[in-house]
Amino acid sequence: MQHAVAGAPHIAVLAREGKGPPVVWLGGFKSDMRSTKAEVLDAWAAKAGRAFIRFDYSGHGESGGDFAEGTISQWLEDSLAVLASHVEDRPILVGSSMGGWLALLVARRLLETCPDRAPRGMVLIAPAVDFTERLMWDRFPDDIKRAIDETGVYNRPSPYSPDPYPITKRLIEDGRRHLILGTPIRTDCPVHILQGMEDPDVPWGHALTLVEHLPGDSTSLTLVKDGDHRLSRPEDLDRLVRAVEAMG
Repeated sequence: MQHAVAGAPHIAVLAREGKGPPVVWLGGFKSDMRSTKAEVLDAWAAKAGRAFIRFDYSGHGESGGDFAEGTISQWLEDSLAVLASHVEDRPILVGSSMGGWLALLVARRLLETCPDRAPRGMVLIAPAVDFTERLMWDRFPDDIKRAIDETGVYNRPSPYSPDPYPITKRLIEDGRRHLILGTPIRTDCPVHILQGMEDPDVPWGHALTLVEHLPGDSTSLTLVKDGDHRLSRPEDLDRLVRAVEAMG
């Protein structure tokens, strides 16, 4: 059933009631809550009787707002608002691509402000941590950087959509407020990373860098040798469901 979010009525949420720790889906950049992986997890939750919450960030999917106006700050606040409105127990966060970065930012915020609501586990799929800087800005040639500085936007072609993705100066500059690689990342919960080794968007070396910043005794990494960025083949989806089930 779709719900509005207190204080953020433009955020579309699908919430399935159930038992056990609620599983919360955080999608990727320009993705939506009806993506293949989210639908598979919803089907699993229905069969297992588990609570499952998924939503669209501002400017994504069925939510209001303009994608080109979006920032990491905004999407983080969207995520926190959904958790505050729909989750009463410590959740299991499942973050895909950008959602992996947001899951870690959510965990940090909750540990600082209300640790009794912090995640009890996380499954991160090709986590694009610090992607605005490390996977975009640092890799852009000078002409693209100059275009962003001078015009405020670069329309980046995407293999996942016929329309280009607007990469704005606002997105890049705001992303710098949330960079987390470079210092230890506190989670206080188990983290399982699923990463394809043929991922052209988030190289598997990026996942190794993240692992180096996470607590070693509660972090596991599964490298899928022939896996791409989406990890949406049947065997990938089975692996995802098993990882979520293992969190409790």
